Amino acid sequence: MNGQPEFLPMTVEEADRLGIDRFDVILISGDAYVDHPSFGTAIIGRVLRDAGYSVGVIAQPDWHSDADFRRLGEPRLFFSVSAGNVDSLVNAFTPNLKRRSSDVYSPGGRLLRPDRATLVYTDRVHALFPKTPVVIGGIEASLRRFAHYDYWSDSVRQSILADAPADLLVFGMGERQVVAIADRLAAGESAGSLTNIPGTACRVDLKTWRSMDQAGYVVLPGYAEVKEDRYAYARAFALHYNEQDPLRGRRVAQPHPKTVVIQNPPAMPLSGDELDRVYELPYARRAHPSYTEPIPALEPVRFSVVSHRGCFGACSFCALTHHQGRIIQSRSIDSIVREVERMAKMPEFTGVVQDVGGPTANMYAIHCGRWETAGTCPDRRCIDCPALDRSHTEQLRLLRRLSEIPGVKRVFIASGIRYDLIGLGDEEYLSRISADHVSGHLKVAPEHVSARVTACMGKPPRAVFDAFRERFEALQQGKRKRQYLVPYLMSGHPGCRMEDMVELAEYVRDTGLYTEQVQDFTPTPMSISTTIYHTGLDPFTLEEVYIPKGREKRIQRALMHYRDPANYALVREGLHAAGREDLIGSAWKCLVPARGRKRRL
Repeated sequence: MNGQPEFLPMTVEEADRLGIDRFDVILISGDAYVDHPSFGTAIIGRVLRDAGYSVGVIAQPDWHSDADFRRLGEPRLFFSVSAGNVDSLVNAFTPNLKRRSSDVYSPGGRLLRPDRATLVYTDRVHALFPKTPVVIGGIEASLRRFAHYDYWSDSVRQSILADAPADLLVFGMGERQVVAIADRLAAGESAGSLTNIPGTACRVDLKTWRSMDQAGYVVLPGYAEVKEDRYAYARAFALHYNEQDPLRGRRVAQPHPKTVVIQNPPAMPLSGDELDRVYELPYARRAHPSYTEPIPALEPVRFSVVSHRGCFGACSFCALTHHQGRIIQSRSIDSIVREVERMAKMPEFTGVVQDVGGPTANMYAIHCGRWETAGTCPDRRCIDCPALDRSHTEQLRLLRRLSEIPGVKRVFIASGIRYDLIGLGDEEYLSRISADHVSGHLKVAPEHVSARVTACMGKPPRAVFDAFRERFEALQQGKRKRQYLVPYLMSGHPGCRMEDMVELAEYVRDTGLYTEQVQDFTPTPMSISTTIYHTGLDPFTLEEVYIPKGREKRIQRALMHYRDPANYALVREGLHAAGREDLIGSAWKCLVPARGRKRRL
């Protein structure tokens, strides 16, 4: 861990000062270089450096010319290419496919990355350095590793590995993989021989595939078939979804017109000690000093802490099963304390730890005895399993330790909690979180209240949220300054009809819940919901599912903001479509006034 520079070098001059005449690995990213453990480039670069390799960074290169790609020369081992922390198209477009006017991962929010950045960067670097191995990774590559529905072109695209001139694709959290790749290339192996590294995908030509022993492979319907046949697409998704466990997953192959993409089983999760080491590397928690404008994405997370990885929530619209996996990997309390102690010494630190969490904050230290030896169960959801140890004792102990650190005034949980993990015996936990670790608003994600929609989303039914909301409200009794629930809600999800959105709007009306956190469903690659959106089929049962599209999606979103006069016309249209004209008018229960009449305040 010792001997790492304050920042990984971005120029030859920085490399010279460090005594580097040729880099072992060069990382190319669609994000600005921020040396913070919430940014993938920083983690991968620091891990490689910790393993003894010299690492350079080319951040947001100008893809219109060769100069930026040549800036650091040719690496000894490989180029690593990533679109950044977010899929470049998710980053560039709203759910309504309107182009965004800024990029929070760029200096000053400027637009500096191309669409489909992984492909663009890989094409350029391969053309300039055709003999140097190229490894692609990050969320964009990870979730496009098989043939996938692409919302932005409304088409089924090939695996990104079939389109990009890359030697390997790293999926999931890539620390194990990149070090293994570097070690084997440094030992003299060729890139073409690196076909068996867990957590990677490679490709073979059709002739080689036909001559291989295919026993033990799960062979998906090929690209040509899934492109034309929605049933084949749904079957292919279900097949590879079931192989995403690191202990029981098998190799998965999918034929394409010119190649066959092969995914190895996922990499084993990092142990607690390994995770501690990764997050205790000497991150500067600042943007590289070459930037003269702030990076907007940094400030909300600068003093946040990652406590764990993984999520067993199994929400249909989330692709974490394919990326971080269902097994929870938690850091030690001592390690997190040391990280916050270092943060507290920074001159910019004001005493507030902005967030302590992971994909779901209160999954920290939750454990199942099967995970180490057998992996996750193939026939059940962890979130519903009575054998799961749901204790929040360790999270409370962690929060207590952090709160006692000199210079720390408040420790917040901003990443949200899974309310259905808070049992009736957890009143102390709910009380402590509400009193000490929420800044006035507790974020939770019921997403919907309609039974058929929550079932399609993989979310708990309305009764579970109602019970939690009542418990939370009971804690507010007698408080001089009350707190509020901020529910994340979603419109336009597969299975959601107009009457379901009217039901949700009425629920918001009757409960008085805050509704700013409304998301219009976006079909991002490799989620269950995206497969349903594209095919109209549940991929596991092949049953038909209703899909709202086009104008109906706009109306569904408007129903969540029915109080806004700008939405009155769309809300009326939705209420007529649902046969709920009784909600138009001036009565107390009405959502919008009749046309031409003003709402009574």
